[in-house]
Amino acid sequence: MIDETIAEIREMQTHSSSVVAVKATQALSDLIERDHATVEEFERDLERNVSALKRANPSHASLFNAMQTVLVNVVDRKDTVPEAKSLLEEVIERVVEDVRQGKSRAARNAAPTFEEGETFLTHDFSSTVLEAVEQAAADGTYLTAYVTEARPRFLGRKTARRLAAFDRVEPHLLVDSAAGTYLEECDRIVIGMDCIVGDTLYNRVGTFPIIATANYLDVPVTVVGSAAKIVEDGFVFEDEIRPPAEVTLEPIEDVVIENPAYDATPVELLDEVITDNGIENIPRE
Repeated sequence: MIDETIAEIREMQTHSSSVVAVKATQALSDLIERDHATVEEFERDLERNVSALKRANPSHASLFNAMQTVLVNVVDRKDTVPEAKSLLEEVIERVVEDVRQGKSRAARNAAPTFEEGETFLTHDFSSTVLEAVEQAAADGTYLTAYVTEARPRFLGRKTARRLAAFDRVEPHLLVDSAAGTYLEECDRIVIGMDCIVGDTLYNRVGTFPIIATANYLDVPVTVVGSAAKIVEDGFVFEDEIRPPAEVTLEPIEDVVIENPAYDATPVELLDEVITDNGIENIPRE
């Protein structure tokens, strides 16, 4: 089961990081059914498989955090194999629940920050941001949303379609390069995150130029996401270079196609980060 999950995770490059983290954590249940003569043998097996799962998708901080949480709460905690396996089962259930609920709690914390008549710009597709907007609209708040297409995979179109289904939300879809034109009409930017590592936000490519432009125009920036996506140390983000065919279907002679999936934005350019733990204001220099 774990080997199959590793193969699946390697292919889940466009899935939500929380989905990946849950799938990896649940896969560790396979160890409960294996035969282990000693606690030490069981813990070595756990550590080996946790390392393999982390390597399967090195761009997802929530996967890293979930695996680390399992290790910290299981290794060196019990004296017998049955006790250690029982503990692993409990920890897996708790970690999965925390990952699944973290996004919704972050959305609930973000929803009240939307003000009546507010206009915001968002980039990429964030289920957490969408849930926050949906809750705000359901509470009676009228909103206008500018949505970038998030080329080359056009994930913003999916966002715009979802927003169009919400009462009291008026979505506008625009090409990425038009963000600077419409930012002056926005009260703030509201985006999700792939992860925050130390003092850097990693998110869908195009995030950095949008936020840099917002800073020049004095448009506040709010980032919304699960605290499971925030890592202080021990994790090195690895960008993904996606296929050239996403940029151009026909090869162009003597032209190198660059197609990174993510870019890096200094956290100091943000105004606030909203997670399931609450709202953190970012001090500006």
